[in-house]
Amino acid sequence: MKLRAKGLGLLLLLVLLALCSTIDVCEARRGKHWRPRSSPRSSQLRKKGKGKKGSSHRQYGSNRPSPKPPISPTPSPGAGKGYQNPYQPSPNAPASPSPTNGSRHSSPKPPTPSCGKGSQQPSRPPPPAVSQGAVFNVVDFGAKGDGVTDDTKAFEGAWAAACKQGASTVLVPPELEFLVGPISFSGSYCKPNILFQLEGTILAPTSAKAWGSGLLQWLEFTKLNGIVIQGNGIINGRGQEWWTYSDPDHEDDDDTQYNVEFARMPQIKPTALRFYGSFDIVVSGITIVNSSQCHLKFDNCQGVMVHDVTISSPEYSLNTDGIHLQNSKDVSIHHTNLACGDDCISIQTGCSNINIHNVNCGPGHGISIGGLGRDNTKACVSNVTVRDINMFRTMTGVRIKTWQGGVGLVQDIRFSNIQVSEVQTPIMIDQFYCDKSTCRNQTTAVAVSGVQYENIRGTYTIKPVHFACSDSLPCSGISLTGVQLRPVQIPHYHLNNPFCWQAFGELYTPTVPPIACLQIGKPAGNNLQSYHDIC
Repeated sequence: MKLRAKGLGLLLLLVLLALCSTIDVCEARRGKHWRPRSSPRSSQLRKKGKGKKGSSHRQYGSNRPSPKPPISPTPSPGAGKGYQNPYQPSPNAPASPSPTNGSRHSSPKPPTPSCGKGSQQPSRPPPPAVSQGAVFNVVDFGAKGDGVTDDTKAFEGAWAAACKQGASTVLVPPELEFLVGPISFSGSYCKPNILFQLEGTILAPTSAKAWGSGLLQWLEFTKLNGIVIQGNGIINGRGQEWWTYSDPDHEDDDDTQYNVEFARMPQIKPTALRFYGSFDIVVSGITIVNSSQCHLKFDNCQGVMVHDVTISSPEYSLNTDGIHLQNSKDVSIHHTNLACGDDCISIQTGCSNINIHNVNCGPGHGISIGGLGRDNTKACVSNVTVRDINMFRTMTGVRIKTWQGGVGLVQDIRFSNIQVSEVQTPIMIDQFYCDKSTCRNQTTAVAVSGVQYENIRGTYTIKPVHFACSDSLPCSGISLTGVQLRPVQIPHYHLNNPFCWQAFGELYTPTVPPIACLQIGKPAGNNLQSYHDIC
């Protein structure tokens, strides 16, 4: 009887031990509900699938990934007036609330990992995205964007806030039109690296009162370091109120109000967008239309990049240069479309290391260096490359123009792969430039030396080549390679042969038409000083 009782007790003890082996003791100590361990079969299946139950998508990471908590709205840096996501601008939407305790947006805590057999620490959720900097929306500073209300103060407020923050963004949101008067975005107190994100339209005032006695610029960025203007927006100078004459065939020119307003406008016409005394400038993506004078100007700047920009004004709009460079260095302009009433690109004194390529030009006056040396001044330009350009119905193609009486030097210029179509005079050097009916003859001149023309091809309507150089300082070092220009007869235009005066250089390949007037070699008694000595 005692043996039977002992055997029964031993049997019960074995059963109890077997039951205990299925209990996760670690989880029990943590106060969790006890649960049986997975069978070896189910454990193998889980390791093969590495995914959630019922999911066919492959999961990378831990064997038993815990569910990721929903991401709470992250407040903008320094949350307050003017902060907004630059990639999803919505000027009328309220700011996202910051997560607080008890909020419906609070994130649930992930389950505490188990430490039983086969368990693994779950992967952490990805860190929140790093902020791209504070964003100051002009609408948050009171701009209406209705095209009628003066929004100048709102732009000033947004800019002032961005200047204090640094590495920040001024946002001009899309689908709105902002009337903005003359304004200077000054950088003397600004922290560097400000982005001006232009997605909407900025309109210039059309009333004479807004311009007073006359201003040289409308939108000005001065003394900045690391300024970027980009976006899909438009700067509209509404220059039809300023242009000095109108096209009788233009359908908008019979507006009586236009003539009345023009009579009141000051004589000084403003440039639409000007940069002065700034470093590391980028202008990309935007469109500038109908400036009263120059559309885009860089003065005393270094490190300039302009690309994917469109500039447009009618052919009859006088003095509306596309891009104007002066006293600026290390400039790159590429993949840009320019159509205006003057030079597509104008390169003035003090410019060096200029690289222009992949530009469409026309209508307009072509790409010009000069006019240089006006009013007996000193002018120096060096190291300019203009290549891979298309020109359509422009007055000139690639041109160097200087006034009589100036001093200085234009040196190391390369024009390459220029395609011209119905251009009046594709190649020109003019050291007798004069924009008046008559100019006084003077002996001194800005010297021109080392100019290469490579693969200039297409059609002309007046003259293929015009080299008019100074008697006292002849042009030297002109080289022509792969020049093929054929005439196109246009009514009222008289075709002329190539013209050369005091022009010296080399013909490295036969030209079409033959340019027999170029004098081979160097001018006699050529004592031209170096660029360093002159400039």
